[in-house]
Amino acid sequence: MISHSGMNSTEKKAAITLSSVFALRMLGLFMLLPIFSVIGQQLQGYTPALIGLAIGAYGLTQAVFQIPFGWLSDKYGRKPIILMGLSLFVIGSLVAAFSDHIYGVIVGRFLQGGGAIASAVMALAADLSRDEQRTKIMASIGMSIGIAFTLAMVLGPVMTVWFGLKGIFISTAVLACVAMGIVQFVTPDPQTRFEQRDAIATHNQFNSIFKDGQLMRLNFGIFTLHFLLTAFFVTFPTRLIDLGVELTEHSWIYLGTMAAGVLIMLPMIIFAEKKRQHARVMMIAVLVIALVQFLLGSYQPGLTSVIVVLIFYFAGFNLMEALLPSMVSRIAPLSGKGTALGVYSTCQFAGAFLGGPTAGLIMQYYGANGIYLVGAFVSMLWAIFSLGLKNPPAVTSYTLTMPGLSKEKFSSLIEEIRAIEGVSEAVALPEAGAVYLKADKNQLDPKSLEKYSRQ
Repeated sequence: MISHSGMNSTEKKAAITLSSVFALRMLGLFMLLPIFSVIGQQLQGYTPALIGLAIGAYGLTQAVFQIPFGWLSDKYGRKPIILMGLSLFVIGSLVAAFSDHIYGVIVGRFLQGGGAIASAVMALAADLSRDEQRTKIMASIGMSIGIAFTLAMVLGPVMTVWFGLKGIFISTAVLACVAMGIVQFVTPDPQTRFEQRDAIATHNQFNSIFKDGQLMRLNFGIFTLHFLLTAFFVTFPTRLIDLGVELTEHSWIYLGTMAAGVLIMLPMIIFAEKKRQHARVMMIAVLVIALVQFLLGSYQPGLTSVIVVLIFYFAGFNLMEALLPSMVSRIAPLSGKGTALGVYSTCQFAGAFLGGPTAGLIMQYYGANGIYLVGAFVSMLWAIFSLGLKNPPAVTSYTLTMPGLSKEKFSSLIEEIRAIEGVSEAVALPEAGAVYLKADKNQLDPKSLEKYSRQ
């Protein structure tokens, strides 16, 4: 039920292997961000608008296939769908690698995004873990994405100088092949598989998710955050080049500014958690991002000033990247958590897609400063839309596992559990032999749940 034991060997292997798969795939996607606006100018048919489209293209197919791939994994199995997605990623990487025209790279990027395996990987993680250990595995996967982003910012410029754009795409194909090997030969096979409501969207939950004002504010937030990210990198690498920074030196600037940004971010996360001031801290981050965009668009600061501004940009970005999914998980109804996270991920990748071509068109007709000023305007719209955001409820999620209980007894059991003091929500999942619940741990007596672990 509520266990204080550590992960078993299967869970440890699942955490390590699935985090690695996520990191290897995202590393390949992210490495293009810090270099393509510079190196992409060497491609035939180059225009700023097409550069932006190539940067953001993967987001469209990610957004389209994110939820369907989860459903397919329920029907055909987790591993086959994950391997199919990684195969699409490999094909897309090779198409882009051997293309001398910008359109070939765009097609390759669309194919890369077609391997939308996030929900299938999360569902496999759920299949391979006990409910009380699942949060640890999900957290390790989340950390792997942050590490991949940091590595990509550092490795992208260095590898481009060494191997060129073709080398970047070939390396992403190799990384995806390594990920396929990990999935096939190292990741454990689940003993059972059922609908994972924590990871897979369900058809009948979409209306309630779209009607939830708090969740939609968070969805708009992640959409805008990644819209601004891809738009930012359509032009920022060329800003560094104009300031006399060679591409080989971009890596050290990104590494230093991201590290400094983390030092600013961490105290704010701690403050938000301890004082339950999530909404206020998130508003500050949005306003910081808006200010950064305004300063870059209105002035022509020197290198030192640009580095300082970049530190605050990464602090705001990473703060929102950490708090937004946490807020979704806490606010989402138990029966629709997978749906809420599916819609959230779709909005994230839709923003990544639209940010690239939008910024490319703005740059083509109004110059780089226009991108930053539009970014400042969009950030302010985000701030206005976030005004009604509330702090998450002070509840903790619990899982009661009852594999020996017959399905017929769950309905009466749920009513009994809901009557326990401190329990705010409880949902039965008979096919998994489990009950999910949320409760205020300050009001809940853990002993009141112990008897259910013996059923």
